[in-house]
Amino acid sequence: MNSLPAESAAPRPPRRRVHTRARILSAAGALFLSAGYARTSIEDICTAAGYTRGAFYSNFATKEDLLLALFDEQAAERMAELERLAAVAGQLAPGERAQRLVEALLRVEEAETGWILLFLEFRLMAARTPGLAERVAAHDRTVTAAVAVLLVRVLPELVPDGAAAEQAAEVVLAAREGLLARTAAGGPAAEQLLTSTAAVLAGLLG
Repeated sequence: MNSLPAESAAPRPPRRRVHTRARILSAAGALFLSAGYARTSIEDICTAAGYTRGAFYSNFATKEDLLLALFDEQAAERMAELERLAAVAGQLAPGERAQRLVEALLRVEEAETGWILLFLEFRLMAARTPGLAERVAAHDRTVTAAVAVLLVRVLPELVPDGAAAEQAAEVVLAAREGLLARTAAGGPAAEQLLTSTAAVLAGLLG
């Protein structure tokens, strides 16, 4: 196996810096979920993490950078869960497989609710900030591409004739955000809406 010359390999960040970054991310995540993005300052994050502003700025250029890093972590965890589900769903009949995977893509677990509400808050704020809006769009493209790959590999019948996998992924992800906005309070109505949306999407895309 070929390897990069030592001089061209990217240096690994020092272990202490990795630890510092992880603590800042963890403290920021807890504050964002409890108080919201707008009401949490960099100073609040530094105090909660036990670091100075210098430590913050050595890891993140802005508060927006930090939040997008948290969103990347959450997206990676979600995709890992879907990969595991896809392995099981592959053993089901096509119709049932479509229903199960769409439900999994749409369902918002209780532990995720705060994160997606946080993303909705950030998305609305970014809509009024052109540069930030493009960064959110870039994050959306990355997540959409990952879901599209999953659809093509595991459930190609979920992609309608004449459409691209990315288009199917965009529809499912947009439906998921819309569902959360409508069902943040939970309860029977939320579950009913999830069931209805999953059935309609599975029927349209399957």
